[in-house]
Amino acid sequence: MKTTSYFEQQKKEKTKQLNDIIKKLPPFAVDYFNYIDQGTSINTQVAYAWNILLFFEFLSKSNPTYKDYSLRNFKISDLEKLTPSDIEEYKRYLKVYEHEGKELTNSERGISRKMSALRSFYGFLHKREYISHNPTTFVDMPKIHQKEIIRLDPDEVAILLDYVENGDEALTSQQKAYHQKNKIRDLAIFTLFLGTGIRVSECVGLDIGDVDFKNNCIKVTRKGGNEMFVYFGLEVQEALEDYIINDRAKVTPQEGHENALFYSTQRKRITVRAVQNLVSKYTSHITTKHITPHKFRSTYGTTLYKETGDIYLVADVLGHQDVNTTRKHYAAQDDEHRRKAATAVTLREK
Repeated sequence: MKTTSYFEQQKKEKTKQLNDIIKKLPPFAVDYFNYIDQGTSINTQVAYAWNILLFFEFLSKSNPTYKDYSLRNFKISDLEKLTPSDIEEYKRYLKVYEHEGKELTNSERGISRKMSALRSFYGFLHKREYISHNPTTFVDMPKIHQKEIIRLDPDEVAILLDYVENGDEALTSQQKAYHQKNKIRDLAIFTLFLGTGIRVSECVGLDIGDVDFKNNCIKVTRKGGNEMFVYFGLEVQEALEDYIINDRAKVTPQEGHENALFYSTQRKRITVRAVQNLVSKYTSHITTKHITPHKFRSTYGTTLYKETGDIYLVADVLGHQDVNTTRKHYAAQDDEHRRKAATAVTLREK
């Protein structure tokens, strides 16, 4: 019997989710999702569907013209009537709004993503001449202020891995027993993250057959479904071998999870949420920084760039389609270079 891979199963579930959202949208929206199906990932399609659904909910809640409209009753002619002022009002609405009894907020990036989805939707309708004008083009996108990239310093990486391996005397007896049971797996996961820069989804999606110790590489499925070999060094090799031989080999997996590389305590493929919780639990003991699996990725990218100075290599290894994305995150001047700037310019000879 042919087994379904993790990523095939994820795509299947996301496709069901997308279809469920589309059923809530006006019928004419189906053409848009058929249009973007070939050029965007299923995750992007689901995100766009939620965002477009939010826009129609806004119209029915906040726009007097469409008060109490059923979402399925909207027509293309209704979108034709909207002005840039209506779109501006929606952009303001996104800052703070209520959804299913909960108050939600969006950062600049959150607003930008939702506005991008709306622009794409309107752009399609205008391109197909379903509407004669596109009001979203007259509304400026939110200005994104760059935030400091949070990452672990080299000494913090060493302290973290020591902590994962050895635990803490302050732990209770129950916590020590849990730590002892899972430390080999956890150390393998953390070493793999910090030694390859893979994404958390790529990590949990790994099968045992994706690990190649002959060439010291793993086969990962990148965003969009492309497969790529990522190579690792001796430290990652040792951590993975230790886990596979001394930990994973002792697990009797539940049915359907036989191929997974990393198992949960329930003997199933470990989930993204479980890994996120592990990272939060361990890093909270060694730093006040808010560290996530993606911050491990930033840590790896920064270290690789400092060691090689090759921004194109960093982009390739991390799977970035646009090197400018890599440059923005990993080629910024660090504090050491800024300190050099303080003494680089002489104003008067002494």
